[in-house]
Amino acid sequence: MKKLDGYMAGPNLGGWISQYRNYDHEHFKSFIVEEDIKTIASWGADHIRLPVDYPVLEDDAQPGTYLESGFEYIDKAITWSKKYGLNVIIDLHKAPGFFFGNLDSNTLFTDPKMQDRFINLWKAIAARYKGEGANVVYELMNEMVEPDSSRWNPMVERLVKGIREVDTEHDIIVGGIMYNSVNALALLPIIDDPNIIYTFHMYEPHGFTHQKASWSFATKEYDRNLSYPSEMEPHIDFLKFSYERSKTNPRPSQPPVAPEFKLPPSYEGLTRMDKEWLHRFMQPAFDFIKKHDKPLYCGEYGVITHSDMQSREIWHEDVSDILLEYGIGRGVWSYKGMSFTLIDQDRKPVSERLIKAICRH
Repeated sequence: MKKLDGYMAGPNLGGWISQYRNYDHEHFKSFIVEEDIKTIASWGADHIRLPVDYPVLEDDAQPGTYLESGFEYIDKAITWSKKYGLNVIIDLHKAPGFFFGNLDSNTLFTDPKMQDRFINLWKAIAARYKGEGANVVYELMNEMVEPDSSRWNPMVERLVKGIREVDTEHDIIVGGIMYNSVNALALLPIIDDPNIIYTFHMYEPHGFTHQKASWSFATKEYDRNLSYPSEMEPHIDFLKFSYERSKTNPRPSQPPVAPEFKLPPSYEGLTRMDKEWLHRFMQPAFDFIKKHDKPLYCGEYGVITHSDMQSREIWHEDVSDILLEYGIGRGVWSYKGMSFTLIDQDRKPVSERLIKAICRH
C-alpha cells in the first residue's frame, strides 16, 4: 500500500478562504499569515489541509473566469508551507452547485452547467499547480451529502478524468457520501489510478464532539454537557433524542429516517464510551484498507470547544493512536476559530497536550 508520507498529521485552516462570514480581502489577508504556518510547523505537523470555497476562485457572474486574487492566497499557503517544510492539501470545500450547508438548494446534480463548472474549476486548479511536486495534493470535495452514491460516484470519475487531462501525477483525494462517513467508504468506486487516496471524517460520538453546536438541531436543543471517556448511557440518550428530532426534520439529501429507533452496532455490548468504542466505530476504515490495499486519510476530526479540555485531549489522543496504528493520515479541525480552535486570541495553543496529540506521526 502506498504510504502517506508527509500527510500524517496536521491541522485544517478552516475559516480562512472557506466558510468565511463575508467575501472580504481584508479578512483573507489577515486571518492566516506566514507566522501561523511557522507555528504549525514548530508543533511538528507535516502538512496543512486548506479548505477553499469556489467563490474565492470563480465569480458566479462570470463562470469560467478565474480570479487571480483568489489563487494568490493558495499560492501564499504553498509558498509559506514549503518554506517551513509543510505539505498542502487543496480541499474544495464549496463547489459550484454544492455545499454541505445548503442541502435544500444545491443544483450540482440537476444542472449540467454546474457539473461542467465543477470539472473545469478543478482543471484550472490542476493547471496552476501541476508544476508542484508531492508537496501538493488535490481533494475533490469536502463533504458530499446524498441519500446514495448513484449520482456522486459518476461525478467522481468525471472529476478525476478531467484533472488527469491536465495533471497526470498529483495525488487526488476522494471521499464518499453522508458527510464523508466512514461507512461510505464501502460505496466508493475504486479507480484504476495509482495516485488516488480515499478519505473519511471522524466526529463520533457526535453528541460529544458537537455538544451544544448551534448549527445542528439536535445538539442545539439537547444542550447538555457530555464527557469522554464516560459511561455509555448519556451517549445513547443523545442518539434517542437525535432520532426523535430527525423524524420532525427529515432532509431530502440524506437516507430516510428509520421507522423506529435502533441502537447502532458500534454500541452493542459495550458499557463505556472509550477507545474500544472508537476503534469499533472506525472498523469500516480498517476493513477498506484490508480489502483494497489503498491509502486512507482522515480529513477532519475534532471536538468542539464547548467540551471540557481533558475530554478533548483524551479523545484526540485515542483517535490519533488508532489512526496511526493503521497508517492513516489525519487533519484535525481546525487551527483557528470555527468552534474547534487550537489557539487562543494570542495565537498560543489552548493546550500543549492537545497539540502533542494531533501532531504525532
